[in-house]
Amino acid sequence: MRLHVPTPLRWSDLDAYGHVNNARMLSLLEEARIQAFWVNGDTAEHAAGASTAVIDATPGATTITLIARQEVEYLAPIPYQRQPLDIELWIGHIGGASLEVCYEVYSPRLVEPRVLYTRASTTIVLIDTATERPRRIDDREREAWEPYLGEPVDFRRR
Repeated sequence: MRLHVPTPLRWSDLDAYGHVNNARMLSLLEEARIQAFWVNGDTAEHAAGASTAVIDATPGATTITLIARQEVEYLAPIPYQRQPLDIELWIGHIGGASLEVCYEVYSPRLVEPRVLYTRASTTIVLIDTATERPRRIDDREREAWEPYLGEPVDFRRR
């Protein structure tokens, strides 16, 4: 199963060539990941109502997350469009203290033909704020994420 996170583009995401800049792509993936997995005091709905938002992002939280690795494969340039991109997310691997978030970035859901622009993955490590060391993924987090466990991204050029 995958999450579908509608993620709008901003005019400032474009580069001089009129398409989304590669560095901005990482920001778009971050926005989708935050919507899917982080919860804070003003969270009402997220990621199409999924119950994956279990990482506390409120001030003073006991866990932070660090990015250990990111890989992005650009398949087609993304032009500016007013409708949000459809970023599909799933979990490619759940480890002891880390998880691999996988993405496919598509054209807006109502636009045909559907275009796959980007594939990516991010390895996230959960860190205990008191010890500043990795902490184990707890049962509640694992239970929330396991329904979204799937095959990791199959990058074309490895």
